[in-house]
Amino acid sequence: MILRRALAALPALALPGLAQAQQSREAWAPSRPMRLIIPFPPGGTTDLVGRMVAERLAARLGQPVVVENRPGAGGNLGGEAAMRAEPDGHTLFFTTIGTGAMNFAVHGARMPWRPEEVAAVGLVTRMPNVLMVSSGFPARDMAGFLQAARGREISYGTAGFGSSPHVCMELLAQMTGLRFTHIPFRGSGPMLTELMAGRLDCGMDNIPSALAFIRENRITGIAMTGARRSTVLPEVPVVAETLPGFEATAWFGVQAGARNPQAAIARIGAELDEITRDPGFRARLAEFGAEGPDLTPEGGTTPAAFAAFTAAEIRKWGEVIGKAGIRAE
Repeated sequence: MILRRALAALPALALPGLAQAQQSREAWAPSRPMRLIIPFPPGGTTDLVGRMVAERLAARLGQPVVVENRPGAGGNLGGEAAMRAEPDGHTLFFTTIGTGAMNFAVHGARMPWRPEEVAAVGLVTRMPNVLMVSSGFPARDMAGFLQAARGREISYGTAGFGSSPHVCMELLAQMTGLRFTHIPFRGSGPMLTELMAGRLDCGMDNIPSALAFIRENRITGIAMTGARRSTVLPEVPVVAETLPGFEATAWFGVQAGARNPQAAIARIGAELDEITRDPGFRARLAEFGAEGPDLTPEGGTTPAAFAAFTAAEIRKWGEVIGKAGIRAE
């Protein structure tokens, strides 16, 4: 009898995380359809990953999760709508490295919300940027690129001013003492077109936008910005193999206004953790070079871990942006 009781209690003792997740699910549930505000247009990487999350959250929460695209102001229009929404747990914001960290420094006092007005729900994925060169560029690896940059003016394109690729290149400039000429475009498409035409020396972008062109040898990927090589382009080294200490990854996650019920944040955070650790979800992310959040030993995420992560990112990129003098007009 004693042994039977001990065995019955074992799962609760051995798996406190599962017990806490079950408590979160019992404490709050949505009472109507939810909104996930995505601060960029349909069709891009943010929209793609956000819709994957919305579909899976809906299945787990038992209510539709309606995607609402609200582009503008570098993602700030959508973020402001989410932060000012009724704080009842039914409006979520699909944030990025821009809206979650960089924009606070880029927009300064004109940023429509502050970090303390945000409730972290969970990190969804991280993905590196890739540095690419045109067919006529005289270098085909990172060491050659840095050498070429010391002897000529290098122009580089990105998907926009203040974007993750823009700030990533500024970090590279600060760590090497080199100077590059930034040419911002309205999106990845126009920038990649100019790069393939040879009217830019190089470009920096997220992997999904550039992957097909690199595989078709229309442009050359010379370095990834993450901590390790990407599974979709394993032949392309990371910048840190040439420049130790360099690391910069774009990321996407879920946030909400800080006035939302803690029970709602905990419940949605628990479901998001399950989603990000699901092998099927990870396999889908891996198709375009994205990885899981890996904020917990199990590879998942929690609201507290995501809050600490974003705080560190705000500090890191705030320093880079401040030194570079990047300010929204």
